Amino acid sequence: MSDVTAIHNLVQKRNELKTEIAKIIVGQDAVVDQILLCIFSGGHALLIGVPGLAKTLLINTLSQALGLDFKRIQFTPDLMPSDILGSEILDENRRFKFIKGPVFSNIILADEINRTPPKTQAALLEAMQERSVTIAGENHKLDLPYFVLATQNPIEQEGTYPLPEAQLDRFMFAIKLEYPSFEEEVQVVKRTTSDAKTTINPLFTAQEIIDFQHLIRRIPVADNVIEYAVSLVSKTRPDNKLTNDFVRNYLDWGAGPRASQNLILAAKAHAAFNGKFSPDIEDVKAVAIGILRHRIIKNYKADAEGITEEIIIQKLL
Repeated sequence: MSDVTAIHNLVQKRNELKTEIAKIIVGQDAVVDQILLCIFSGGHALLIGVPGLAKTLLINTLSQALGLDFKRIQFTPDLMPSDILGSEILDENRRFKFIKGPVFSNIILADEINRTPPKTQAALLEAMQERSVTIAGENHKLDLPYFVLATQNPIEQEGTYPLPEAQLDRFMFAIKLEYPSFEEEVQVVKRTTSDAKTTINPLFTAQEIIDFQHLIRRIPVADNVIEYAVSLVSKTRPDNKLTNDFVRNYLDWGAGPRASQNLILAAKAHAAFNGKFSPDIEDVKAVAIGILRHRIIKNYKADAEGITEEIIIQKLL
């Protein structure tokens, strides 16, 4: 199959996938779009939203439609690295045998990742970055494709262990989940309080998703688009000559080079989803907020004046 045909095929399969997800999930189109961009770009996502907005249901539905294995890990203060990675036990023949933990799956929902101590957070983040884990000196490869969606509750911060900036940077997207509209909530209540059973049909195999990830990486990008992405990231850095006074007033730190890489990867996926064979500047702008919002650090002045990350990014586009 040629790359041109493969992109047409991806557009069709993506539309079918959204239709399948909509059987269960009401609304949340922007959230679903960003998660799909993340999966097909080979990245991970951080989902920020209050409890009860169907985060687990969304990822479970998505994993069924993608034909992938799904596991949910509820992070708690007493969770140890071995609880998620697995551990070695003595079997009946008195030999050590490795029992895999829940991290060995295609899609992981890391629920409330900031509830667990840094040691356990780091264990998951190693798996995210390396696609492998090391137990007792032995390296175990994870099945591909591998996607982690970590959630954080923006309300309660007591007793939490906020992710360091270096670890936040490993998430491709930070996605904000908002309350549904009145009409959407009516539909949610109707669907969830009836006895109807909905079947989700798997539309992909694991190998198909891996092939699409390679396809997206092969998409060519014009130099001016790459230069726009790099200049956009450079403008978030207060000490950079390209930046403006607005950023200098409200930001302490800007985004690093990983933001530029992710902007281009996500722009490629966004272009492919829309049937284009190369991304343009509009594709970079379309993914900029989700990729930059968790990589810029506001100062106290921005907090005092109610300046959000989204307002700052919009000023730079």
